[in-house]
Amino acid sequence: MIIRPQPGKQEQFLSSNADIVFYGGAAGGGKTYAALIEPLRHINNKNFSCIIFRRTSPQIITPGGLWDTALEMYTALGAKDIRSPNRYFRFPSGAKIVMNHLQYDKTVYDYQGAQIPLIEFEELTHFSWKQFTYMLTRNRSAIAGIKPYIRATCNPDPDSWVADFIKWYIDQDTGYAIQSRGGKIRWFIILNDEPIWADVPNELLNKYGIEPKSFTFIPSSIYDNEILLENNREYLANLKAQDEVTKEQLLNGNWKIRPASGLYFKANQAPIVNVVPDKIISICRAWDLAATEVTPQNKSPDKTAGVLMARLRNGQFIILDVFTGCLNASGVRQAVRNIAMQDRVNYKCNTIHIPQDPGQAGKEQAQSYVSFLAGFNVQTERINGSKINRAEPFAVQWQQGNVLLLRGDWNKLYTNELSSFPDGLHDDLVDASADAFNSLTKIRNFEALL
Repeated sequence: MIIRPQPGKQEQFLSSNADIVFYGGAAGGGKTYAALIEPLRHINNKNFSCIIFRRTSPQIITPGGLWDTALEMYTALGAKDIRSPNRYFRFPSGAKIVMNHLQYDKTVYDYQGAQIPLIEFEELTHFSWKQFTYMLTRNRSAIAGIKPYIRATCNPDPDSWVADFIKWYIDQDTGYAIQSRGGKIRWFIILNDEPIWADVPNELLNKYGIEPKSFTFIPSSIYDNEILLENNREYLANLKAQDEVTKEQLLNGNWKIRPASGLYFKANQAPIVNVVPDKIISICRAWDLAATEVTPQNKSPDKTAGVLMARLRNGQFIILDVFTGCLNASGVRQAVRNIAMQDRVNYKCNTIHIPQDPGQAGKEQAQSYVSFLAGFNVQTERINGSKINRAEPFAVQWQQGNVLLLRGDWNKLYTNELSSFPDGLHDDLVDASADAFNSLTKIRNFEALL
């Protein structure tokens, strides 16, 4: 088996002599493969060992991820895979490549006294500044001919410490990597927990009396990975199909973009139709159960929101009706029941999605709605993840023009709120829409309904 980097960015990453190299800044650039190649230059040294970190253990063993890729590569070179009590590969010389998680800040103290000549971080933005800087102190080598060094891969996260650390390499107006600076070496020291930079090492050494470390960032993207583009064209299509924020980050490598109004839902992306254009395959009314009345102190509270959505035979989705109201708890329950009865008559809808807030109170509320709505198919689901993550699958279909709106007096109110997400004052309709969409897409044996 021949293992070699692709020409271009992978070769640049593997040939850099900087103490620390960050590689990537977009999806599909072959980051994991390059990171797994790096230790192979030392596997004939019986004293060599290194560690490759992911933030959590599941991230190591996820199918097709770090461990599976390494298993295919390393065992072909004669390595034995050891899985208990820790995961590592032992090569015929005795060299070891360890894979472990570093989930909490306090976990770094498990490595007190360690001397690790090569430390690698997969998806560096998942790790904290403390984890990174502490492990710098463990990056030591007593092996002749091996200078200690660190390698890391990353995808864009504008709110991470990594974005600030590599800002010299990033156009701060556009968020894109400055390609002419990629691979250029700079020098830094850490003083009072802050990095101080210079273009030459003596500038820092003479001023602070601290030996600096060399650093570079090498940007890459799927367009640098010819093998992936040739063998898995669907991956590029999948990246292009993401919502605007995710696409900018993972496809185009934008380190500055953040969720903002209009980036998820634009009113002109959802056609308004006068009639349902195709057969309804499945239908659901999802609710956001805010129970707040208007008061002089709060003239614009969160609203109870119910979105009736259907999936069509042609693969599109259509919003059939929207309800909003500022109601007390009793009013909410009555509205949910009354509208359920209307939906059954008007659209033969019998499926109602009720969100379950965390904790015992949320569980009890959800179960009370199941009892209250006896005779209907009531789905309860615990709320997990951020609002943005919940909304993203729906936003992708919206941006592709696959969500229709049935003409109604609610259209303007609905598109106004969605267009302001996630910066708007309210997001009740977004939550209800996302839950309805996610419920409809979880239906099994969809083809049998056609």
